[in-house]
Amino acid sequence: MEDLPHMSVLAQESRGRTTPLAWLLVLGIVLAALNLRTAVTSVGPLLDQLAGALGMSSVGTGLLTTLPVLAFAGVGAVTPALARRIGEHRLLLLALVTLGAGLLIRSLVDSAPVFLLSSAVALSGGAVGNVLIPTLIKRHFPARTGIMTTVYTTALAAGTMLAAAATVPIERASGDWHIALGVWAALAAVAAIPWLALLRSEPERDTAGGDAGLRRMLRSKLAWMIAIYFGTQAMIAYIMFGWLATILVDGGYTTSQAGLILGVFTALNIPVSIVVPMVASRFRDQRPVVVGLVAFYTAGFLGLWIGPVSWAPAWVLFIAVGMGSFPLALMMLGLRTRTPETTAALSAFGQSAGYLIAGAGPLLVGVLHQLAGGWSLPYTLIFAVLVAQLLTGLYAGRDRFLEDGE
Repeated sequence: MEDLPHMSVLAQESRGRTTPLAWLLVLGIVLAALNLRTAVTSVGPLLDQLAGALGMSSVGTGLLTTLPVLAFAGVGAVTPALARRIGEHRLLLLALVTLGAGLLIRSLVDSAPVFLLSSAVALSGGAVGNVLIPTLIKRHFPARTGIMTTVYTTALAAGTMLAAAATVPIERASGDWHIALGVWAALAAVAAIPWLALLRSEPERDTAGGDAGLRRMLRSKLAWMIAIYFGTQAMIAYIMFGWLATILVDGGYTTSQAGLILGVFTALNIPVSIVVPMVASRFRDQRPVVVGLVAFYTAGFLGLWIGPVSWAPAWVLFIAVGMGSFPLALMMLGLRTRTPETTAALSAFGQSAGYLIAGAGPLLVGVLHQLAGGWSLPYTLIFAVLVAQLLTGLYAGRDRFLEDGE
């Protein structure tokens, strides 16, 4: 039982032996997903306070907000190689321990360099989880990719919102930002428990793995289309989280009203993450879903740009539905591959390249906003990104597999 062969939990389940193992995997995936963004979204609400307390320069705060993209791209790229060497279950356990250790250390220090370094450590754990969980879904639940992606993305959205919404109230209740940030280390410790139990069910490793490596992804048009699709949806998300409040304030809303709308926008990611994979998994071809999500995006951004300002909540609702492109992009990692090893390679390549593309979005919007003295150029950029999302999504959404030479 130390090394199970390459068979899904559901395949074993059909023989009536491992239903508890299947449920333990589901619990492990849910708890891990809840933690993957806490290192990112717990910092934003306290950023000004942290900069003051740590004596962090504007360069330091800029680096802190850029670290997620760097970690997700860089560490994500080497995750398949690490998984082949260490094992998927062991690596995810190690990632959660690393995440928790980074979160704990940064909550205890008063030094800006150590805070940045420990943040990078925590984000590295999250980056490994980003790539590994789609691989684990493909390996253990190959016939349930859609429903398990729904479970994963819903937990990911819930964790993202929880850290963003709860950090400030915890800080106010405790009177100490150290405690407010340290709480999330405890959540990571809880998430590690199922994976300790799952160490004995470590899948057999493909130590060769060369066929599904980076060079193969670089030669695949389908892999590039999925990577660019992933990058365009992540870029829109980063732009919205970074600039929506400013757009609303410039339109005449108060900062508190803008903050409330941004909070609702973030919360809407949870129902969207439930619905979109459930709908998309009903079809072998995801192109109609791609078109529908881009249509929602287009309506929302056109409304924000030229529509009545008083309708801003409605326009933001349309954009929130369009954000279903994120769970759809994650689904494609499993739907366009036949084996867990290829899923791992595509997940690493698609997310690493995608996050590098996405990271430029908020910076470009800031530069264009300053150049134009308004929002016309930033909206032009957003619509160009949506055209790229539509074209790459139409290619990636068609029913075929990367192993077929695509």
